Amino acid sequence: MSVKSAVLERYSEGANERQESLCCPVDYDASLLKLLPQEIIDKDYGCGDPSRYVQEGDIVLDLGSGSGKICYMAAQLVGDKGKVIGVDMNDDMLGLSRKYQAEMAEKLGGDRVDFRKGHIQDLALDLTAMDAWLADNPVTDVDGVHQLEVWQTAQRNDKPMVADNSVDLIISNCVLNLVGDHQKEQLASEIFRVLKPGGRIAISDIVSDEAIPEHLKADDELWSGCISGAFEEEEMLKAFHDVGFLSVALDKWDAEPWQVVEGIEFRSVTVTAVKASDEECLDKGQAVIYRGPFETVFDDEGHEFPRGARMAVCERTFRYLTEGPHKNDFIGITPATEQDAVTWCAPVGTKRPASETKGGVHKQASTESGCC
Repeated sequence: MSVKSAVLERYSEGANERQESLCCPVDYDASLLKLLPQEIIDKDYGCGDPSRYVQEGDIVLDLGSGSGKICYMAAQLVGDKGKVIGVDMNDDMLGLSRKYQAEMAEKLGGDRVDFRKGHIQDLALDLTAMDAWLADNPVTDVDGVHQLEVWQTAQRNDKPMVADNSVDLIISNCVLNLVGDHQKEQLASEIFRVLKPGGRIAISDIVSDEAIPEHLKADDELWSGCISGAFEEEEMLKAFHDVGFLSVALDKWDAEPWQVVEGIEFRSVTVTAVKASDEECLDKGQAVIYRGPFETVFDDEGHEFPRGARMAVCERTFRYLTEGPHKNDFIGITPATEQDAVTWCAPVGTKRPASETKGGVHKQASTESGCC
């Protein structure tokens, strides 16, 4: 049986009857569960709670949306100006999530959730549209296969299921491990493609502490059970870094493994990262000071920040370091007199002389006076 077939079969069973073996203990926000039908809660299978990363007004994409639980939780958090898109390839799971869509829209005061049929590693291909095309154009020979491939290419280019740079936050709950190893690089690239510049990811999944041997990968039961297809813990971070994400981090790490198979520990983690802004580098005379405690650190773009040194940065990097996930680690300094912007990116190790920022505004600095 193929990986896809094993996963489809296992989760179709899970849509019809709760599968305890697919569940990893998670404490969800009880206040967000109150609105949800019990069936959606009972037939949800996850290992984390990525909904806690959702912000008001976000356009959220949930990869492998399953019963729709995380989507409906997120819909309460995005508010009436936000939107939630759920993507799943399983018709039974999509049927379950859509079963309560009208009821949830009434409770939320609007239909903020849109469930779409597709593969999370190919977010451009709309499988509902492909089902309709195949109904009118059955593939019975090699020429039919060619025509299908031509249609798929045109559909991805002209009417992608999820457009480039279109979502603020991508979340997922124990689904990336269900994608075949040969498609994991494409999966990370697709996540990067559809995320807006400056957008975020919060991926809850299972990782292994060692490489998984081939005989375990060949076990359909272990694969569809979120074990054999797990990223090795270093590989998961590397996969997102390699496609261009910044600040890739393990935000949650379970102390105890969920399962141990042949001595390999499988545990739940949540990975966060940010897609870099696409703005050009403009020098406005700004500087940042890394607070410590380490002697020196490097960011994902190669900039060096020695502890306590006043380092020259472009405006884009300045905003990222003083407003993004590392804002508590840096002091930002803006010149007292605004300077004309110059296209420039500081070479690694470039310091900003104190004379250039004297009398400027110090951001993230203490406002309490410690002087006598």
